[in-house]
Amino acid sequence: MAFGSQAHAQDTAPPVAEGATEASDIVVTATRRAEPLQKVPIAISVVGGDVLRSENRAGLQGISAIVPSLNFRNTASAKDQALFIRGLGTVSTSPGVEPTVSTVIDGVVLARQGQASMDLMDIDHIEVLRGPQGTLFGKNASVGAVNIVTRAPGDEFHGFFDLGYYTGGDEWRARAGVSGPLGEKVAFSLTGAYSHYNGNVKNVFDNSTVNGFRNAGVRGKLQFTPTENLTVTLIGDYADAKNTTPQGVVSSTTLVAYPTNAVTNFPAFAAAIAPVVPGAENRAINSNYFTNAQDKNYGLSAQIDWNIGDYTLTSITAWRGWKNDQAQDQDRLPGATTAFPQQHDIGNLSFDQYSQELRLASPKGQFIDYQVGLFYFQGDDTERYQRTTTLGTGASFLGVANYSVTNKSYAGFGEANVHFTDRFRATLGARVTRDELRYSFARTSTSPTPVTGIQTAFTAGGNTSNTGFSGRAGLQYDLTPKAMAYFTYGRGYKGPAYNVAFSMLPQDTSALRPETSNSYEIGLKSRFFSDVLRFNIAAFLDKFKNYQVNFFDTFNGSPVTRLINAGRVSTRGVELDVALQPSRAFTLSAGGAYTDARVDNFICPVGAAASCQINGKPLPYAPKWKGNVRASYEIPLSGDLSIRLTTDANAQSKVQYSINQTPTTAQSAFGIWNASLGLLGGDRWELNFVVKNITDKSYSTNLGTFGQGVVRFVPRDDRRYVGANFHFAY
Repeated sequence: MAFGSQAHAQDTAPPVAEGATEASDIVVTATRRAEPLQKVPIAISVVGGDVLRSENRAGLQGISAIVPSLNFRNTASAKDQALFIRGLGTVSTSPGVEPTVSTVIDGVVLARQGQASMDLMDIDHIEVLRGPQGTLFGKNASVGAVNIVTRAPGDEFHGFFDLGYYTGGDEWRARAGVSGPLGEKVAFSLTGAYSHYNGNVKNVFDNSTVNGFRNAGVRGKLQFTPTENLTVTLIGDYADAKNTTPQGVVSSTTLVAYPTNAVTNFPAFAAAIAPVVPGAENRAINSNYFTNAQDKNYGLSAQIDWNIGDYTLTSITAWRGWKNDQAQDQDRLPGATTAFPQQHDIGNLSFDQYSQELRLASPKGQFIDYQVGLFYFQGDDTERYQRTTTLGTGASFLGVANYSVTNKSYAGFGEANVHFTDRFRATLGARVTRDELRYSFARTSTSPTPVTGIQTAFTAGGNTSNTGFSGRAGLQYDLTPKAMAYFTYGRGYKGPAYNVAFSMLPQDTSALRPETSNSYEIGLKSRFFSDVLRFNIAAFLDKFKNYQVNFFDTFNGSPVTRLINAGRVSTRGVELDVALQPSRAFTLSAGGAYTDARVDNFICPVGAAASCQINGKPLPYAPKWKGNVRASYEIPLSGDLSIRLTTDANAQSKVQYSINQTPTTAQSAFGIWNASLGLLGGDRWELNFVVKNITDKSYSTNLGTFGQGVVRFVPRDDRRYVGANFHFAY
């Protein structure tokens, strides 16, 4: 399924898809080949790079608003952020667990979910693939994958410049790039981007503005074609990002227990953060410790495509690095009191990954076409995390944890399509993965007994390995030349895990079992009235065993998170995409998803203090209903000059942010309405005036409990704001 109208014209021509018959065909690489979207038996949403630019959507959090099955967990640090597809994802800061949703950039998988938080540069389009994609996209794609495709170097010299400004925190965005030939057989592209935003949360302690960011990055490509059968593409990128997102904004100093609904008030804490007034729309903190996080993402990759007769051999060799440094005010106070100690944290992370993929693709058009391949991956993570607890008496304690995780993975995979007739096809794919995981952990403490937020000294280490299977089987039938129905079965697999984090406890030393799933999907992709109307629909059922999830608990009087195998969970629903384009000037699209993601049989951890009576309850970050509508109309003026009117709205039902089902961590239903007015000068330039959140609706992208209440995370569009962006191409 796809949001086809959002994959607009691109600055550079996409690759020609095998089987493409219409100029309007949207080209995707969801099967590791360039193919028309409407012929691929996978539920897919596609967002074009020009939409991200013109609508001020710079990252994956921005596209989650316009892809109904995709949700994003926002936190103070990229290390804790996560993506969810169809209500399933991984929430954990542990380097010993992989994300459930795989993120891939130009064929290179990002092993840690924090790596996917950077601003996106030079984007051609983004594909959101739903359902298990383990055959071709790897083991950590058990519920889906986000496939990011950047622009290829052009055959002719081309350049562009973008500049945008937005109110409500003085947000600036600038981007520029050049692309073209360096000779007869060499082409290049180079793109740079910078953005700055002061924020929309006030810290009354020092009258500063926080919840902002400063991002900068560069991406370059060199493409060599020494012969007509050989293409070598070298890619390098570097991104530096800093954010001042606080460790939550206090929205309530009341806790409501689940399942008893017992209410506990903390008036002393409310008094301690005065003059801040907690509330559902609060945008103020009172903190004496500067919470911030800095991320550096960088990498190199080399892709070789060699046509051997009618076959194509592809090799992708890649190295990526990620550094995350954070400082967090866990107590959220202007100072220690006799009732509430201070907790100040500093974390440092260094991660390197190496990957090699070899893939052989047979020619299309045969009775059987196929792809086979081998994959190797190694990830090395080293972290240091420290917490200082200061009591109201002035006594101070320090806890420091040093830990490391190494993950190695080996895989062989293959997928074949059998063309029984011109209209009837079958797909069969499989992947065998060998995982090897080891960790070491050591925590020291200046206190011989537990103090607030710091457990006693502890040392541990271990290793585990496992061989897992993932795959896909399906049938596909062309009802008409413009309508295709399909059914697929997919098996997902995500490897074993360890809960390696600052507060690691003796009960965390055992490896978690691999997470597996069985997925069933039936869908229809169709076009009517000479391609004026596109109608896609899919129904799905996914069942998971040994779901790896964080469960919030207490230990020695302190709140802790425990990564556990939660037992069995499932998600089922229907996704719909409709796109109407009666003329070149007018487009209308709508998408929606009904998702019933729930806990089927929760296995309560031994000794858990929190309630485990959550069978039948919703999974976190899984609204039952979510949808959007988008309309665009272009009015010609004179010559190449025209006006484009665009409006979009998205809405979702109530969503629970905690698997513990606490009533105070549920966000009520809300909707956001945006609009823009564009002045276009043909293909050369455009000026867009943007209004975000027209109705001035406040909402929270995350809600979490702490010892004395609830905090909210404030999104960029929590208030109405306006702006303008200018794009010039030459």
